[in-house]
Amino acid sequence: MDSLTQATLGAAIGEWVLGKRLGNRALLWGALFGTLPDLDVMIAPLLGNATNLWWHRGPSHSLLVMIAASCALAPCLAKLWKREKISKSHAGWFVFAVWSTHVLIDCFTVYGTSVLWPFSSHRVGFNHLFIIDFFFTLPMLVALIWLAFLKSKNQLAMRRKLNAWGLGLASAYALLSVGMKFVASAGFEADLARRGVKFERRMEAPTPFNIILWRSVVDRGDEFWVGYRSIFESHETPVRWTIYPKDAAALDGMADLKETRIVKWFADGWWIARAHDQGAWIGDLRFGEGRRWTDDQGIVDHRMIFAWDLHPEARGERLQPLSSGRDGAGETLQRLFQRISGNPKTWEANPRLDGVTGRSPELLNVME
Repeated sequence: MDSLTQATLGAAIGEWVLGKRLGNRALLWGALFGTLPDLDVMIAPLLGNATNLWWHRGPSHSLLVMIAASCALAPCLAKLWKREKISKSHAGWFVFAVWSTHVLIDCFTVYGTSVLWPFSSHRVGFNHLFIIDFFFTLPMLVALIWLAFLKSKNQLAMRRKLNAWGLGLASAYALLSVGMKFVASAGFEADLARRGVKFERRMEAPTPFNIILWRSVVDRGDEFWVGYRSIFESHETPVRWTIYPKDAAALDGMADLKETRIVKWFADGWWIARAHDQGAWIGDLRFGEGRRWTDDQGIVDHRMIFAWDLHPEARGERLQPLSSGRDGAGETLQRLFQRISGNPKTWEANPRLDGVTGRSPELLNVME
């Protein structure tokens, strides 16, 4: 999740664990430790682009590091808060509670986290929330701002009640996202069953800032189908699928490169590739696509949010991240909200894959 959400969640947990002893200082300490795991980005400049894919939300988000940090920091914090009579165990529980909730909410996103590192390289991602969701963050933020002004001892009960409401509403929203995903998934499954489509696996994730409109990616071996549907649409409403050929052969001869192995691992198999003169372009389909409606009526260009250029013969960095596809983000969001409100014609058009190095936009097939 974004840094504001993590700081807000950390502050709420800090109030829950230490608010009675530290008052508003618990909010500040909670916000600090709530963002601490994401400070792994400070080391990013020292790492290569490929290694950084493994590092971010990697070891710093693991259960092992979480426990080790709690034990290591507890004595220092207990000494710092000696006047408040906070024991080592209480301080350690504070660190673990804030750190673990940070990791847990990250697991609700598509990006996922390396919770079981170093025992497993698999990243845990439930795909229930977008990385920024104001409906999750705002209840906690409003409650924390309110309770920060309640400083007297006789207002302690009110502080705890406000914090409980903020955490409760945010938790209820997270649980609601689980139910919404179930509803959306059932709709996609019904559409594929009606068509008699066979597939190896599929995934669903919410579109930006909401849990109403969902995006499905279906793995059919040599191609992926991508479609959108609202939870309010009936199972009889057909999904319009965009078909992306995988073109795995584009990486032939580069399979042994460290960069290729890491990108394939990071994308968890949800990748497409295209060959070009200097190597290959790789796009990760899990994170969605930026859309740009062209001057040609009925044409929309798709550009992958996560994409890289792989240059096997390059000196230095062989893996280069590409533009995130955020050009025209304002129009994309406007059309997205129109799609959420039940107007699919503003969202769908004849799709082309754009942003592939050395290639003109590639017309993609659709299945109505």
